[in-house]
Amino acid sequence: MGNLSPIAFDIETSGLEPGSVVTVAGLTTDMGSWLALNTTDRDADAGRLAAAVEHESGSNIRVSVYQSEERLLAGLEDFATSTIDGDRHYLTAYNGERWRGGFDLPFLRSACVRRDAAWPFPDVAYADTMDMMERFDTGEASDLVSVYDELVGEEDCDPFEDSSSAVETHETGDWTSLLMHNLADIKRTRALAVLAGRYIPRSDFNMKSLTPPDV
Repeated sequence: MGNLSPIAFDIETSGLEPGSVVTVAGLTTDMGSWLALNTTDRDADAGRLAAAVEHESGSNIRVSVYQSEERLLAGLEDFATSTIDGDRHYLTAYNGERWRGGFDLPFLRSACVRRDAAWPFPDVAYADTMDMMERFDTGEASDLVSVYDELVGEEDCDPFEDSSSAVETHETGDWTSLLMHNLADIKRTRALAVLAGRYIPRSDFNMKSLTPPDV
């Protein structure tokens, strides 16, 4: 939007019940994607995972592996603060945080509180892609996959029919499929945000700052 380029964000979690943790956090820019995996104390090779995901998706990928949610959050802060330039970028997610709703950012805030971790987006603007899509006629489509299929329609790398499979896949340790799903979601989100930047008035982006007042 304007001179700001969208960076799409998405998380996967081990569930929605108390005690659930962030299992994957993904960010994608026009240069490539970064995927952070929480193996919950299991071993995984970041280089092999990156090669497998690149082979399956044809995308430029960097994978970081962490064995706990606490370490993933620290890695997310390091990557986000070194990569996201508030003068050049804005953060977006699909239903990541809307007025009285959203999933990704509220869940992430609670995870940061649980782990006493720093907020990873201290100086960046945010606009929700789901809000942008309300400016298009998408018929009955409202979720990320159906809206993407309606407006973009290009083939994606998602191995899942729906996001609920991500919970079971993390439990079984099928890391490549889990990362492929997250990659598909962040790439779909960014494609829709780029589309919105071409057709939606700047005043309709509903930008807000993610900077907490005490940071």
